[in-house]
Amino acid sequence: MIVGIPKEVKDNEYRVAATPEGVHELVRAGQEVLVEDGAGAGSSIPQQRYERAGAEIVGTAEEVWASSDMIVKVKEPVPEEYGRLREGQILFTYLHLAASKELTQALVERKVSAVAYETVQTGDGRLPLLAPMSEVAGRMAPHVAARLLEKELGGRGILMGGVSGVRPAKVLVLGAGMAGSNAAWIAAGMEAEVVVVDKNLDRLRFIDQIHKGRIITLMSDRLTLAQRVPEADVVIGSVLVPGARAPKLVTKEMVESMRPGSVIIDIAIDQGGCVETARMTTHSDPTYVEYGVVHYCVGNMPGAVPNTSTYALTNVTLPYALDISTKGLERAAREDPELARGVNVYAGAVTNEGVAEAHGLAFVPLAGVGLG
Repeated sequence: MIVGIPKEVKDNEYRVAATPEGVHELVRAGQEVLVEDGAGAGSSIPQQRYERAGAEIVGTAEEVWASSDMIVKVKEPVPEEYGRLREGQILFTYLHLAASKELTQALVERKVSAVAYETVQTGDGRLPLLAPMSEVAGRMAPHVAARLLEKELGGRGILMGGVSGVRPAKVLVLGAGMAGSNAAWIAAGMEAEVVVVDKNLDRLRFIDQIHKGRIITLMSDRLTLAQRVPEADVVIGSVLVPGARAPKLVTKEMVESMRPGSVIIDIAIDQGGCVETARMTTHSDPTYVEYGVVHYCVGNMPGAVPNTSTYALTNVTLPYALDISTKGLERAAREDPELARGVNVYAGAVTNEGVAEAHGLAFVPLAGVGLG
């Protein structure tokens, strides 16, 4: 199989879908790997390392897409890439289709075999390909919040950890999953006052045991949020429903009740966001102010630390990429239920129920398209 790795074109996206070490493993497995010229530059990975790993360097994105049986990317295709999609081609990347009907329709119309990193799921509910980027985004969120709380960037002028005799910032984290637990951990390490809310008592119990009460844990419900959001200096949204749109937990009224200069960071914006006033932003224009509250809703937060993110991502995606490229998607999906859950679109049908429901499209189980 010919595996193509194009340069990412999303705004300020500097990650690349595979490290030279990952390329070497694909080549050793008998695959031909095409890497677009300069694809690794944003991650501080010299092109010569890809060449030494056995990749063929290709001059243009068009050539990579046109020549490859499988395209491995980091982020979902943007409109300028839709025309490069072709029938039967395998696309292996983050897709977040529940937040984009336009991309979903493009994949359906062009009959692309689309496998989403974020819906590859183990039997016990873990999301192994989403986890490392959630970890990165979660750890970044308190650092971003600390900067945005500074007066010059529209914040309340609060130091995250406070100082002796002065209270620290109050940080409310929505969701105790990978992103949320890491955000809470780093915020607590910065000596902020941290509260985590979630509906999963086991997750809250784990956080409480690990941090020995340093982080306050609360069950999530509407009244608790209505009480806690107004008093927070920072709200970090990290709620995820695999494959589906994120629930809107924080309403406009709650945002309006926050103090001017407070900060909202919506990590879940890729899946539509869990704050009603959240809308997608970019690294080049990351914030906006609504109801006096600074909103940061960058859809590819880990793209700001691309070297770390690229290696973390390749660590988890490579085994699946090897499986697909050596066996073919059909056989690989039949043999591996985890990978099968990642197939969102196949042969012109939407095979993920959450995506279909989000856009009012027909859902076709994998068995209905011959992959079950």
